[in-house]
Amino acid sequence: MRTQIQRFLLWRALWLLCFAVLWRDTEAQLRYTIPEELKEGSVVGNVAKDLGLDVSEITNRKLRIASESGKQYFSLNLRNGELLVNEVIDRETLCGQSASCVLPVQVIIEDPLQFYRVEVAIQDINDNSPIFLSEINTIEVPELTLIGARFRLEPAQDPDAGTNSLRTYALNKNEHFAMNIKTDKDGTKVPEIVLEKAVDREKQSVHHLILTGIDGGDPARSGTTQISVKILDANDNAPVFEHEIYEVKVMESTAPDTMILIVKAIDLDDGINGEVEYSFAAHTPEIIQNVFAINPVTGELVVSKQLDYETSNSYKIDIRARDKGSLAMEGHCRIQVTVLDVNDNAPEIIITSSPKPVREDAPAGTMVALINVKDLDSGVNGNVTLTMSPGTPFKLKPTFSNHYALVTDSQLDREEFPRYDIELKASDSGSPPLVSSKLITVSILDVNDNPPVFSERVYSVYIKENTAPGSILSSVTASDLDTGENAKIVYSVLDTNTQGVPVSSYVYINSENGSIFSMHSFDYEKMKVFHIIVLAKDHGSPHMSSNATVHVFISDRNDNAPAVIYPSTSMGSVSHQRMPRSAKPGHLVTKVTAVDADSGHNAWLFYRLAEATDASLFSVNLHTGEVRTKRAVSEHDDSSQKLLIEIKDNGEPIQSTTVTVDILIEEGVHETISDYSMTTTENSNKKNGKITLYLIISLGTVSLLSVLTLFTLIVKCVRSSIGSSSCCVSRTDSEYKKPKRNLQIQLNTDGPIKYVEVLGGDMMSQSQSFGSYLSPMSEFSDLTLVKPSSTTNFIYIIFLFYFFYSTDAALTNSIHHFQQKGACSPLRETLSSIGQQGTELSANEVQDYTKGSTPSLSRKGLQ
Repeated sequence: MRTQIQRFLLWRALWLLCFAVLWRDTEAQLRYTIPEELKEGSVVGNVAKDLGLDVSEITNRKLRIASESGKQYFSLNLRNGELLVNEVIDRETLCGQSASCVLPVQVIIEDPLQFYRVEVAIQDINDNSPIFLSEINTIEVPELTLIGARFRLEPAQDPDAGTNSLRTYALNKNEHFAMNIKTDKDGTKVPEIVLEKAVDREKQSVHHLILTGIDGGDPARSGTTQISVKILDANDNAPVFEHEIYEVKVMESTAPDTMILIVKAIDLDDGINGEVEYSFAAHTPEIIQNVFAINPVTGELVVSKQLDYETSNSYKIDIRARDKGSLAMEGHCRIQVTVLDVNDNAPEIIITSSPKPVREDAPAGTMVALINVKDLDSGVNGNVTLTMSPGTPFKLKPTFSNHYALVTDSQLDREEFPRYDIELKASDSGSPPLVSSKLITVSILDVNDNPPVFSERVYSVYIKENTAPGSILSSVTASDLDTGENAKIVYSVLDTNTQGVPVSSYVYINSENGSIFSMHSFDYEKMKVFHIIVLAKDHGSPHMSSNATVHVFISDRNDNAPAVIYPSTSMGSVSHQRMPRSAKPGHLVTKVTAVDADSGHNAWLFYRLAEATDASLFSVNLHTGEVRTKRAVSEHDDSSQKLLIEIKDNGEPIQSTTVTVDILIEEGVHETISDYSMTTTENSNKKNGKITLYLIISLGTVSLLSVLTLFTLIVKCVRSSIGSSSCCVSRTDSEYKKPKRNLQIQLNTDGPIKYVEVLGGDMMSQSQSFGSYLSPMSEFSDLTLVKPSSTTNFIYIIFLFYFFYSTDAALTNSIHHFQQKGACSPLRETLSSIGQQGTELSANEVQDYTKGSTPSLSRKGLQ
């Protein structure tokens, strides 16, 4: 029983010490006072009302309470905000006899995060009676003891505090002893009995007394113990200490076995009755006996175990000095040991409210977490400073009494830092200072602040014409730096028009992966290129989007057969031609001209004599389609000759067409087409030797010209403010207002350049273009113009190509003649007429036209 009571007192003292350390210098924002022993469910106060919260805000803002002690003594009524008693509170268990007993309660509001401190003061009620640790106490009194001698008794214990604690003692009525109450310096009331009448052992050896302890409650409570007074003979002087109370201060870091004090008691008796032996007084708590030891002979008080200021900062030790007489007498003193604090406890970091994820667009000052720091040391050793790792967009904002709020300090960016690991460091002011740390993690929530970004701003896709519908054209890919729904991308096609038809009728896009499919086949001859604007939109709120342009280029396939332009067969399937019987070898009978709607190699044409009445009389030039006599016409040759000429293209598979020409050989027909004379033949032979050199020079020159021409055209398109750039080109202001005007030159080569296509106007239109078919294998450098254009610039370009490919020196005179005329008007008129008719001219015929002699042109309807 004694051990249990001692442990109870020790636990209560330790609890009071920790409570005082944790709550020192703290000011509560709300304070309630209640008596102890209230029933469960009793109302302490209305927290929500006192904090100015409406009933609706209790749930909406997630009002809750937390206890800073380990036990939850209170609960919160979430319907009306009342603070209720959750468990019966015993003040003596919590605070012992401390004058103040306060239970702290944390009130936390989650949204937005706020923190309040509530203190509940527990008032004492008189629910404990004074008790004595022993039911019977024995006191030995020598019979020679003088009247007035005092004998110390065991004091009663009353767990109540204040007026309800122990107030006085009473002794039952007797003739030898009286009651005396002594108050120590610390306020403890110690009962003593005073000898009022000498005792005689022979008359009565034992006196039985009853000691009653009475508290100050209303009604008062009391407790009793029996006092057995034994009367002894002889030794009539008790040891007396030099001081009734000794005070000593000792550092908590004092090593065990260190002597801290020497007490001394004097006994006036002689001999064995004067020899004093020191010991702890009866009923000394076990905790004191474990921490301290006293030398029975010398009176040295020694620290036998490591002290701990945080466990107990003071000790009251009662020392007894007893002589060795046959009737031993004893004296008492008290040692007050004060333990001085040493900085031996590192600060503690307590996360009161765990960090919540923060939106990346949260403004500066947004609260993230609540943090509390404490140090079990006292004084400067308990002053704690809290810091955090630098380089983060957060800061610590002090609130009150070692409480801090972690708030945002600058703009957040989840894409750069999706989370922050923040190290908190708490350092006290001791010497040397002690430091503790704790790592907390703050996650950043994504906000839709990044639009989708395509891997390429412009995509180029090439597809052959006549490709089956449903073929995949291309795949576009966009990425979004955001996450979750904000990063989910949906692809769509902006419904722009191409040749007056919505582009959505041409293609279909997979909204999930960006794959683009054709919805029907394409015809190169109708459309060479079109544009798709793909929109990528995320699922964020609000949505963010971006677009990319997909250029779809349609490449040609050989799906068109050659079409015969001359000789015209509009009046029938057979063309009739006349020639004189006097024609000599090399006589130009006619010329077959055909065009192919395809482009590039697919448009290269080859002429062949498939059938003839007399194959030995006529030949057809492979590249130009010229029909000439191979020999002189004899009298035996039939006057009616039929030729079947086949025209093939260079595509795969080959497309071909045929034309039938009827030739009537007549006498006396005027030769409208000049024959080859011997002189011409000789000149031609000389020219043939130079053709190879001309072709090599032409290849290099045209390649350079192509680059320069493209560069010039690009500059012209950009610098639309320039009015005119050549003698043969003039533009009005209205032409510069057409932003879709552009120029394309397609050079198709197979060794020497054989085909040049010049496109003008809108890229989606076929209305303005030139196709130049150059036949380097021919004896003449002829220029065939098809697909007429209304743009003057293109005529100039064609003239340049014609100039570089011509092998006729007379063309130089023509150019000189054009320059003398000024503004190059004859060239403009001539080429314009040629373009309108789609007619092929030789260099000689151009020269005749510039000299005013145009018999061949008049026959072709070009004058």
